[in-house]
Amino acid sequence: MDKNQAIGLVLISVMLIVYMTFFSPEPPKEQPKPKATPTATVTPAQSASAGPVDSVAQAQQRAALGAFGNIASGTAQKTVLENKNLKITLDSKGGLIDEVILKKYKTWDQKPLILFDQEGSSTDISFRTQDNRVIKLSDLYFQAQLLKTVNSKQGQAQVLVYHAELAPNQYIEQVYTLPADSYLVDYKLNFSGLNGLVANAPLQFTWNDRLKRVEFDLNQNRERSRLNYMTAEESFDNIAGSADEPEVATVEEPLKWVSNKQNFFSAAIIADNAFSKGSFKASFSSVDTTEVKTLSTQLQIPAQDVLTGKGNFNFYFGPNDYQILKTLPADFQKNIDLGWGIFAWVNKLIVIPVFNFLEKYFTNYGIIIILLVVFIKLLLTPLTYKSYLSMAKMKVLKPEIDAIKEKHPDDMQKTQQETMKLYSTMGVNPMSGCIPMVLQIPILFALLNFFPNSIELRQEPFLWAHDLSTYDVFARLPFTIPFYGSHISMFTLLMTLSTILYTWSNNQMTTIQGPMKFYSYLMPVMIMFVVNSFAAGLSFYYFVSNIVTFIQQAIIRRFVDDNKIRAKLEENKIKNKDKKPGGFQKRLQDAMKAAAEREAQQKSPGEAPKKRKR
Repeated sequence: MDKNQAIGLVLISVMLIVYMTFFSPEPPKEQPKPKATPTATVTPAQSASAGPVDSVAQAQQRAALGAFGNIASGTAQKTVLENKNLKITLDSKGGLIDEVILKKYKTWDQKPLILFDQEGSSTDISFRTQDNRVIKLSDLYFQAQLLKTVNSKQGQAQVLVYHAELAPNQYIEQVYTLPADSYLVDYKLNFSGLNGLVANAPLQFTWNDRLKRVEFDLNQNRERSRLNYMTAEESFDNIAGSADEPEVATVEEPLKWVSNKQNFFSAAIIADNAFSKGSFKASFSSVDTTEVKTLSTQLQIPAQDVLTGKGNFNFYFGPNDYQILKTLPADFQKNIDLGWGIFAWVNKLIVIPVFNFLEKYFTNYGIIIILLVVFIKLLLTPLTYKSYLSMAKMKVLKPEIDAIKEKHPDDMQKTQQETMKLYSTMGVNPMSGCIPMVLQIPILFALLNFFPNSIELRQEPFLWAHDLSTYDVFARLPFTIPFYGSHISMFTLLMTLSTILYTWSNNQMTTIQGPMKFYSYLMPVMIMFVVNSFAAGLSFYYFVSNIVTFIQQAIIRRFVDDNKIRAKLEENKIKNKDKKPGGFQKRLQDAMKAAAEREAQQKSPGEAPKKRKR
């Protein structure tokens, strides 16, 4: 540093000291804090002030909102509506829902079950003005008035009124009504005196929802999460999305409701009239273990509905409980996948009523499943008896069938023809054992839908299973087996072993030989790989069902005498000696005969085709 630089630095330092000593501004005097003004009608949960200073950004925003600019500033204040089922927090900025907690349920790791919050979920409504501006409710501030214990059509209710006044007799009003015992929140949107300001164009309702992980099995939760919607013409549909591949849908016809449905819970909006149209998107990332799916909805609300006091809707935040959902309008119970066609009716008319009846008297759901098995098995006893009787007849005829096979070891068609002739002579219908099994299929498939969707089993323990609604983990494997997983489900293993034992017992009474016999044992093992990650309640049901079937057959065996069956078949043989087969057996024999003739023609040498003369 040279001499001139040193002198310059000294002079600058002296000037700073003189300025700070004689000319520095006085510190501002501490202003007394204003006393909080208590509000008798609003219960604030927390406040976030927009600030008393009218910033340039706020001024620009108010200018951009035109006639609605004078309600674009204020103080955001949270208000809580609460009953025994729900705790709903709302924000006066926008008058929108901020958070929803289901009070009766917990997440898989025993944390509060937050179905909706501002971190992952948001709703908004936008509309267009006559001067072609787009206004969002989230840009506006409302005054809140909370009215407690008001009589409504659902009984006692809490009512929250959000009011934003532009001018005398010109205002936007939002009214939320929460009955004392409900998961349904009534919502009314009213634009009063705004016909000259609001354009006659549909309002846009937007809902973005990042479904939080609330269940133990993330994969199962994803598989059963959907964006469901119902049209005004009662046409139900949904989108689900796949790993890293979004799925979109656009519906150009009126819609009644839209539901963000998880495995056991739904958040939905239902219109009293209808939304004019909608567009939807479902997506998820395969590597994100904190989020189930992201569901996005855009719905159009007819402007005349909100301008004429008909903007009435309902929000549903609650469990996918069939007894609750069936009371809601427009087939809202279709949020629960009870199966297709006859399978859904079996669940509605048989399985669910019996299950709910047993719940009144038993609290242990393992016991309830056992009793449900016993009831269904007793209901199917006539079919089980008929099926066993058919197998007993086949067992009695086994020596004759084996003799036919030895007589024609290399001629399958001849063996089949003579076997069918034997059945006809003895008065045995080989299909009679299959028909009872086919008639039991609707119940089988109905239960495949019932157990994974039964919220009653959620977080209900039994024996070593901590939760009957998901797979039980009896032991963890140090590696992952393809299609099987990295855990051993003991209920699935017991189900598989009992199925193999049941198959072995049945094979002693049938004439199945060769590859078919091998496949009958292979099938239970293959099923084990499929259901290892299914609900423990389902595996336990089938295990108990196999055990009860063994007991049934042991009892039936006491009433079925092979000697009496043989005597009856011999009587039929004499009676049917000259009788020609008819019905199904005749058609089957004719088909076999025709196939044999075609095969004989193919084997016999034919005449060479003659050449055409040129």
